[in-house]
Amino acid sequence: MLPENAYELIDAFEKNAPDYADRTYALITDRGEINGFADKKEAVLQAVYKILNTERYRYPVYSGDYGVELSDLYGLDADYVGVEAQRRITEALTADGRITGVSDFDFAARGDKIRFSFTVNTVYGDLTAQKEIIF
Repeated sequence: MLPENAYELIDAFEKNAPDYADRTYALITDRGEINGFADKKEAVLQAVYKILNTERYRYPVYSGDYGVELSDLYGLDADYVGVEAQRRITEALTADGRITGVSDFDFAARGDKIRFSFTVNTVYGDLTAQKEIIF
């Protein structure tokens, strides 16, 4: 039977797809252009980039398990945003089975922006990542 709508298509794909791709096409990110394929650690780094830059529940093409919820933190107290964003970022990233944890979380507020930096612990080794949001 063919899926009748996008949600059925997503469900069918998720049931039949492998958990995570250890080899994928490389993306062009803010770090510059990457050519060809991304393997293992680089593929996880791309997944981190995509997860942190996709607002959860905003795009119907992604399931409710994908992305991070940060937009509702805009305008709130910086200390609260720092603690809550840490929890949400950790939850979003550890949904990927290749990511075993998030550590060394730090944040700094400047003006109307908060910059988060942290270490992403993966099955391929540790990666450093950061995310900046306006609050």
